[in-house]
Amino acid sequence: MNDTIRMSKQRRWAESKAHSSWQIFKIMAEFVDGFEALAKLGPCISIFGSARTKPGTPYYELSTEIAQRLAEEGFGIISGGGPGIMEAANKGAQLGGGKSVGLNIELPFEQHCNPHIDRDANLNFDYFFVRKVMFTKYSQGFIMMPGGFGTMDEFFEVATLIQTGKMDTVPLILVGSSYWKGLLDWMKAVMLEQHGNISPHNMDLLKIADTAEQVVEHVLAFYQRHPLQPNF
Repeated sequence: MNDTIRMSKQRRWAESKAHSSWQIFKIMAEFVDGFEALAKLGPCISIFGSARTKPGTPYYELSTEIAQRLAEEGFGIISGGGPGIMEAANKGAQLGGGKSVGLNIELPFEQHCNPHIDRDANLNFDYFFVRKVMFTKYSQGFIMMPGGFGTMDEFFEVATLIQTGKMDTVPLILVGSSYWKGLLDWMKAVMLEQHGNISPHNMDLLKIADTAEQVVEHVLAFYQRHPLQPNF
């Protein structure tokens, strides 16, 4: 490597480090804005799922029904703010007269703000990790609809926080037994029984539901025994 190339790389590295230092203030600003906005809300439930689920399909309509029923029980609904299952969740929240919150993030594809979010509860984030803190701090339950990598990331994030005691135990409900069965069977047979990488009671953290009625029953039964409060 000649001296010119070496000096150019060193300069770019130094500029990158300087940019990273200033980036801290942008990250802090996202945390502050999120905390101030969400702390004003009452009890909320987060609904996760695929951005690719189309209106009129079974899981879209089921997500809308679940959100509506939970809103009618007094819960606000938090989604990722985009299309698909997220849109269905926010739509259901408004149909049920509940608070409809969107934690949106800019992506090069898929993501755009859906039209069913309350004007004062539409937050935008640049950083996935800040956005996930907002979900986990202010949600009193998590509904996992069928989804892809992002939904799996959110599912295991919540499960890990509860398993390790970094977050209070809250309802964690997987909707669509046929969709989740393969993953749950693998977790039990391989993670638990074959390798012992989780404990038997860890599987008890997960509830399965196929109807809106079952979801609501899980949530209400849990909060007959536990207080409603931020998670950490």
